Amino acid sequence: MIARRLKELRKERNWTQQKLAEKAGLSFNAITKIEQGAAEHPTLKTLLKLADTFGISLDALVGRK
Repeated sequence: MIARRLKELRKERNWTQQKLAEKAGLSFNAITKIEQGAAEHPTLKTLLKLADTFGISLDALVGRK
């Protein structure tokens, strides 16, 4: 779920994986692994960085209603 949602949010903003990584303070590899589903359980710290970067809640990031 997080893989698809992250990719959707990134593409809505026309950001590359590299640009998202830079904005979030994460590695390119971290973004790639999450989007490919290789990192099925990213850390809370990583998820919070991503949510803050997109300006959304953690629930919105993970697709929870």
